[in-house]
Amino acid sequence: MIDASSLDRRAEALRRDINFHNYCYYVLDTPAITDAEYDRLFRELQQLEEAHPELICVDSPTQRVGAAPLGTFSAVKHRVPMLSLNNGFSEEDIEGFDRRVREVLDLNEVEYFCELKLDGLAVNLTYENGLLVKGATRGDGSEGEDVTANVRTIKSIPRVLVGPPPPALLEVRGEVIMFKSEFQALNQRQRDAREKEFINPRNAAAGALRQLDPRITAKRPLRFFAYGIGAINGPALGESHAEIITRLRTFTMPVNDSKYSVRRGLAGLLRYYHEIAELRSKLPFEIDGVVYKVNRLEHQNRLGFVSRAPRFAIAHKFPAEEALTEVLDIDVQVGRTGALTPVARLKPVFVGGVTVTNATLHNEDEVRRKDIRIGDIVTVRRAGDVIPEVVNVLSERRPTDAREFVMPSRCPVCGSHVSRAEGEAASRCSGGLFCSAQRKQAILHFASRRALDIEGLGDKLVDQLVEGNHVRSPADLYVLSVNPLEGLERMGEKSAANLMAGIERSKQTTLARFIYGLGIRNVGEATARDLAYHFGGLQALLDADLQALQSVPDVGPIVAQSILEFFHEPHNVEVIEALRHHGVVWSESAPGFNTAPTLPLAGKTFVLTGTLPNLARDDAKMQIEARGGKVIGGVSKKTDYVVVGEEAGSKLTKAQELGIALLDETALLALLDTNRKGNLLGTDS
Repeated sequence: MIDASSLDRRAEALRRDINFHNYCYYVLDTPAITDAEYDRLFRELQQLEEAHPELICVDSPTQRVGAAPLGTFSAVKHRVPMLSLNNGFSEEDIEGFDRRVREVLDLNEVEYFCELKLDGLAVNLTYENGLLVKGATRGDGSEGEDVTANVRTIKSIPRVLVGPPPPALLEVRGEVIMFKSEFQALNQRQRDAREKEFINPRNAAAGALRQLDPRITAKRPLRFFAYGIGAINGPALGESHAEIITRLRTFTMPVNDSKYSVRRGLAGLLRYYHEIAELRSKLPFEIDGVVYKVNRLEHQNRLGFVSRAPRFAIAHKFPAEEALTEVLDIDVQVGRTGALTPVARLKPVFVGGVTVTNATLHNEDEVRRKDIRIGDIVTVRRAGDVIPEVVNVLSERRPTDAREFVMPSRCPVCGSHVSRAEGEAASRCSGGLFCSAQRKQAILHFASRRALDIEGLGDKLVDQLVEGNHVRSPADLYVLSVNPLEGLERMGEKSAANLMAGIERSKQTTLARFIYGLGIRNVGEATARDLAYHFGGLQALLDADLQALQSVPDVGPIVAQSILEFFHEPHNVEVIEALRHHGVVWSESAPGFNTAPTLPLAGKTFVLTGTLPNLARDDAKMQIEARGGKVIGGVSKKTDYVVVGEEAGSKLTKAQELGIALLDETALLALLDTNRKGNLLGTDS
């Protein structure tokens, strides 16, 4: 049996911890723990005090809201306390709330106002005769901080209420927030200035609103949404909470009316919760739950308040999106394009509704920027279906034996050399044709229409060939037989025979197609064609050094380095030799062509818009480029032709305004047919 002194010590410890974290969160704007950990501490203290009322004291965090105001701001006494909300974390919690409400009101079903629980900073705006005279933070619920000069800089907050005559005194309550996109842009500016980044949008919004210099606040992208009122002197704004929100909107007060809803009964509340949970990741701002309020004001008055929260409202919290855990190790994953991604192996932690054991660290620079080390205690975030990521490190809890991460110099999958191009964030494996992590992507690219053009070799078939270990590199395609193919899903005798015929046809290709099909980093169709014309044959290309590669038109240091590293990897050369051994051939010419021959459409730019009757956009682009033309995305004065199909949009309008030549499909084909020349080493038309 637990003695009274032990209970008292535990309650005191919880009060001390919660008060400290309130100070960090509400005053310093630098939370030391996640919301989930704070909620756990708070609920433990609540349950302890409910079971042992003698432990309740006047300074318990359960009896007040937040923390005392920072001394550098003037204090503002709230006319009507700004109370917090009780939280519900499960459907059972909400069922209990609804049951208690119905019992007090003696109703079978209650009408509720449902809204988003914005994750920002609560403020109280005081209007006298429609003029904004004061803005204050929530503070401890009874007394807040005077941030009038700062709230006046927020563009969404009206200085003067317009519309119908407002009450002589009206307090509007709401949340100051920062949109996710604007938060990301702010952090980018912080990085560029080599200044400390903000942890999350709520932290950034709170810090901005509580600046001593309003000029700094004015530079931050803050927004405001009203969710209710405090004191009022004058006619009532309505008989329900929904009517109050509607009336506030008539005063040009910003309210988040796109997502609020009036629902009836427990079933209506739970439907709303699940609807918003589905939308959560698509919202432009952060929310951490939804709020249910009894809609009728008469009913709210009958229900009343407890010490720190109204009985007529509750916050239904979503599963925590952030949690603390330990970095057990940092591994490296190799993606299908060869990019190496550091991945944190975590001590299992429940976050965002699932147990998380891994989190992406994106790239080496990100690991260095956040100073993440093996053994660190970190904040992990998981929002919706987004891959979990490490948000920040609790450096004050770093163990003495924490180890720094080192990017490997050899691919952990195939052992090929790892390199990182200048100006790029990602390190990459150079064994593109050999590395099993890149196998599917390498084969699909090799077989694509603009490369070797193997008809019938699509994603699902390549998956089966690779997973069944029938194909380990593009060269293995040329030793396939009908028997194993017939055993694959959706591959009968005829389909297998057709694929074998397509593979056989692909043996006759061009040097440009072959080079492009190798999938060399930074080498597209145009560069492959230039390389083919310049070197004339494959061996001359294999023997080229950096200087020789950079003598090719439009091949700079980065592209040249990518080519050199690809051909210096023995695994890639082995696959190329195997392809030639299995009969892949092309026409070659003597090396020494310093420039590609002039193609008939060289120097001409085309823009494609709308849908052509018979010609797919990729086909049109391929045929234009095969004759030296360039296909671009936007219309400008430098555009020579705009190819117009059905449902052409703004590009057609702009072309007409600029007087650019327009081609339909018939005119385009005629132009292409007239200029059908010079494809010995280029892409076939």
